[in-house]
Amino acid sequence: MTTTIMVAGGAGYIGSHMVQTLLAENYDVVIVDNLSTGHRQAVNPQARFYEGDTRDRQFLEKVFSQEKITAVIHMDAFSIVPESVQEPLKYFDNNVIGMVTLLEAMQKHDVHYIIFSSTAATFGNPTKIPVGDTDPQDPINPYGESKLIMEYMMRWVDQAYGIKFVALRYFNAAGALADGSIGEDHRPETHLIPIILRTAVGEQAELKIYGDDYQTPDGTNIRDYVHVMDLTQAHLLAVQYLQAGQASTCFNLGSSTGFSVKEILQAARKITGQPIPAQVAPRRGGDPDILIADNTRAKKILGWKPRYDNVEDIIQTAWNWKQKHPQGYQD
Repeated sequence: MTTTIMVAGGAGYIGSHMVQTLLAENYDVVIVDNLSTGHRQAVNPQARFYEGDTRDRQFLEKVFSQEKITAVIHMDAFSIVPESVQEPLKYFDNNVIGMVTLLEAMQKHDVHYIIFSSTAATFGNPTKIPVGDTDPQDPINPYGESKLIMEYMMRWVDQAYGIKFVALRYFNAAGALADGSIGEDHRPETHLIPIILRTAVGEQAELKIYGDDYQTPDGTNIRDYVHVMDLTQAHLLAVQYLQAGQASTCFNLGSSTGFSVKEILQAARKITGQPIPAQVAPRRGGDPDILIADNTRAKKILGWKPRYDNVEDIIQTAWNWKQKHPQGYQD
């Protein structure tokens, strides 16, 4: 029997890689995306694409009526932290309301499984490092708050209607499909590695390092970078976990290794062979010193085995994409 998976946000950065992984495993894939931050060129032609918004009940009714969906992978959310602080209602409207209408459609059409892209931002400033799956969640920005609300909603919906969920809390997604055919292209770009690579090719004069007085060995903040294809593998395992009749749960997804901004910069200089000028700038609000995941449960329960545990390998795949698509999807 064919398993049809709906990927909400399947034209986005992680969503397009998710579609690639599902198709490679012979799943039938339906993409739903309003293209507000995704790209039509990132839509895989082997999947069926519906352009529309998950907040639109009539649109979702059409999709769920036409397709026999087995499970939903929800990757459809706004995710720029500083913007969420400036425009909180935009984030609660898109992220939270979108989840309400999606869960309503799932309930109406007897779809019992949802895999949700959550975030390390639900933890705020962690109480300990590495961050465990059951550590206190206390977001320090509306983006993290919106994702935590979505986690809570799924718990209550599971209790009321039996819709099972796995929430996967990403740390820093990075890299691209190794052949450079799809990759990361945000407008504006806020992620460190793509910004470094833009500097490497001269699109901007220098990299801004926001603060060098953090409580870390070199003064720059430390993050846990996990390759986008390792993330998609975890989602695939989560689908299989739920289909095997397991209970709803949450997992942290990271490499369990931390790299500082300066360490990432040095690795990128090595991979690209470019000097990549950098200048220290004032700190940004709401940036924790260190964020590293404890991924023990995901490894033990899902059987997740991240393949990219070397940050240079992660940067190399991002560089492959940048070299093949200097202007991103505008090429």
